Amino acid sequence: MTDYIVRATAADAQIRAFCATTRETVEAARAAHNTSPVVTAALGRLLTAGAMMGTMLKSETDLLTIQVKGDGPIKGLTVTADAGGHVKGYAQEPCVILPANAAGKLDVGGAVGHGTLRVIRDMGLREPYVGQTDLQTGEIGDDLTWYFATSEQVPSSVGLGVLMEKTNTVRRAGGFLLQMMPFAQEETVAHLERNLAGISSVTALLDRGLTPEQMLAHILDGFSVEITDRIPCSFFCGCSRQRVEGALISIGKKELDEIIRDKKPIEVNCQFCGRSYTFDTDELKRLREKAR
Repeated sequence: MTDYIVRATAADAQIRAFCATTRETVEAARAAHNTSPVVTAALGRLLTAGAMMGTMLKSETDLLTIQVKGDGPIKGLTVTADAGGHVKGYAQEPCVILPANAAGKLDVGGAVGHGTLRVIRDMGLREPYVGQTDLQTGEIGDDLTWYFATSEQVPSSVGLGVLMEKTNTVRRAGGFLLQMMPFAQEETVAHLERNLAGISSVTALLDRGLTPEQMLAHILDGFSVEITDRIPCSFFCGCSRQRVEGALISIGKKELDEIIRDKKPIEVNCQFCGRSYTFDTDELKRLREKAR
């Protein structure tokens, strides 16, 4: 198991904790979309968060989508995850170049800008659950911490990090998500806040080579920690030629006739993984026969 998510409880179940290492997942996304370093960092943070939040889903068929829309040059990020550790995502503008921020690090906040964060949980009901908050910093972790506190009324702390190599490949990626249960005692909250205040950055922990278990032991120092599950995590897109054919059929005969009249092959690209599917005129005519 390379990339994986740890689920745990601490302080006699007063704290619910998730921690993940996602280097290969984020690197797969970088390679699929050819993202610049700051976009890789932004998308990688959201992929990590989505993977951890996905494991909160109850059913294998449930889906979680996180959308970030900002006025920065990235414009938007979308990530989708399921309960099994599968996650995929893309940036609206994959190649953004910005100078480093005041701390000398990749300026994710500047690349994302001001805007909104939306969380959609599709649990097979008539309408999906949708929660939305304003972005606080654009740094993703801060924004999700605010989202949980205001939209779901769950005091939380989300830490996310992506560390890049000079070759523009991903060196480290991962993060944690901590949530206080309603019955948490004040001294537990105060102790955790002191621990969190002593953490310089998630990337610093990741670059020490800490495993998710070791990261949790460090962050939750002084608490009894019980690991409840370990879930493999990976960048996975379920697109296929068959699904794309279904999408083309769904646009109807009229639209397909217009495409066929051009007598040129068309290429359909998957936003989530970058995979391309080409259809020639004969294939389009075959699909037209199945359309309404």
